[in-house]
Amino acid sequence: MSFRDSKLAVVMGGGGARAAYQVGVLRSLARLHPDLEVPYLTGISAGAINAGHMANSTAALPEKVEALVALWSSLECKDVFEVSGPALLWHAARVSARFVMGARQTATPVQGLVNTAPLRRFLMKAMGTATGQLPGVARNLSSGKLRAVALTATRYNTGQTVTFFSGADIEAWERPQRRSQRTHLTVDHIMASAALPLFFPAVQIGADWFGDGGIRMVAPLAPALHMGADRILALSTRYGRTKEEANRPSFNGAPSPAQVLGVLHNAIFLDILDQDVIQMQRINALLRQLPEPKFGSLNEVRVMVVRPSRDLGRLADDFEPELPSAFRFLTRRLGTRQARSQDLLSTVMFQPNYVRRLIELGEEDGERRANELGEFLAD
Repeated sequence: MSFRDSKLAVVMGGGGARAAYQVGVLRSLARLHPDLEVPYLTGISAGAINAGHMANSTAALPEKVEALVALWSSLECKDVFEVSGPALLWHAARVSARFVMGARQTATPVQGLVNTAPLRRFLMKAMGTATGQLPGVARNLSSGKLRAVALTATRYNTGQTVTFFSGADIEAWERPQRRSQRTHLTVDHIMASAALPLFFPAVQIGADWFGDGGIRMVAPLAPALHMGADRILALSTRYGRTKEEANRPSFNGAPSPAQVLGVLHNAIFLDILDQDVIQMQRINALLRQLPEPKFGSLNEVRVMVVRPSRDLGRLADDFEPELPSAFRFLTRRLGTRQARSQDLLSTVMFQPNYVRRLIELGEEDGERRANELGEFLAD
């Protein structure tokens, strides 16, 4: 099966540690279709780590995915943020004090609950760069293996969603509160896209400050469309609950801060992908009912979503005792042990056993849907 003329895009959304699930799906995809070429890559939030790494690797799909598996398999909390008891508790105390008492004009700003300097060092090493530049992206673009890659972040200064992209023959686009910017992608762009609001500090790029790309990204499939894709494989980290599961309470009594934050996280970062897919399917259905001359500039774009077959929040609960003691102490103060599904905790569960389980689950789901994936890619 030849994929050389493909206009396939792989879209990877957020979810923090849940993004390891995407790597498992990619692993099954590489095993089933080792010659597959993915000319368009987009990443939002933690998905930017996966998209950036794949775009920077010049190896064939199986090798670049295995490198990504190795990256996630070796990842621990200490590789993402400082977890030593004194440093973590002191940083959290400073942030809490600022919320309660405010800050002096001369005080050093505190931007997040944790210090993510370890993640920057980890990504620099994983991407094979000492400067933060991603030289493999340019090489893949010049060779034709890659046509475009896009990473999305939120510009805090203006509240806009900014999609940073690299690619030849791609025109920049702009929509209300959304715009694109052609640039040479760096580790800073990955860090910015993955900077969970309040929890991770904002990242400065130029004169502006950026955070998580999923904060107000109302159309996560849009960057792939603007770059020229006609087929989109979207890798979600959101478990598709049945009607019965959706109506069943996940906790009893009044909600804890962790439960409220978990609902907010899902609504802001994960649910929007499903809404965008529904919108695209409606447009496709409309186009199929129109005579071709009426299409204008619109084209039917096929989309397939692969999502976890298990609730990743419930799965995280099994691994919660493995968190570093100081970090576990702080999360339990937010009420993470009071719910049956740990949606908030699952985003920061950078523990090897949990991450490996997510990769395994992604592989299992990819294998389970092998025939469907094959038809989608070959049609």
